[in-house]
Amino acid sequence: MFASVFYAKLEPVESYKVKAAVSGKVIYSNEDIEGKRANNTLVIKLDSFVDEVDLKQTQNKLEAIQTMIDIEGKNYNRMKKVSSKSDFEKDTQRLKVINLETSKADALIKIANLKDSIKNKKLLEKNNYIYNISVKNGDYVTPGTLLYESKDLSQGKLTIFVPIADIESIKNKNIYLDDKKSDLKITKIYIVADSEHISSYRVEIYVPNVKKFSRLVKIEFK
Repeated sequence: MFASVFYAKLEPVESYKVKAAVSGKVIYSNEDIEGKRANNTLVIKLDSFVDEVDLKQTQNKLEAIQTMIDIEGKNYNRMKKVSSKSDFEKDTQRLKVINLETSKADALIKIANLKDSIKNKKLLEKNNYIYNISVKNGDYVTPGTLLYESKDLSQGKLTIFVPIADIESIKNKNIYLDDKKSDLKITKIYIVADSEHISSYRVEIYVPNVKKFSRLVKIEFK
């Protein structure tokens, strides 16, 4: 019979490495929130001034293009009814409308891209714990640059590695933490051998209402 006693560090259920999605200069780095829990808090802001100006101008351009489409479209519809107009003249007018529609589509794509860029330059956290802010005011970042790390403290996670041959024997057993019976169940079993623990499956147990993280926990299956 295998020893069904394990030890694991109680970690946050998820940890995230937040990286830049776009390039830009850091104009705000909230060092005060580092080591604290966020509350819809702005953590990092990249300079979006040029994007915002470009967005406004492109929106104005879109309005102008739409006005031109309306005018040229009416002209084309009137021209179609005039028998004295040649097919060449009608086709030329129709091409004007098509070209304007293409310009409108390009403007809509540009507006969507600019809005996305502006959004990606303002990084807020709802309620995660902020850990290790990696950039400061004045830094220039490119896509993929690590900005900060955050951790989800809504519950904890214990990770152990159980020999493959013994997995079935623990599935229906009670879980004891630090010699106290709990009502916890195994949350996940990864049924592919771990890359480091090659003869074991990775097993995760989620723990609610954690008061203290990063402590060593004794885990038993009885």
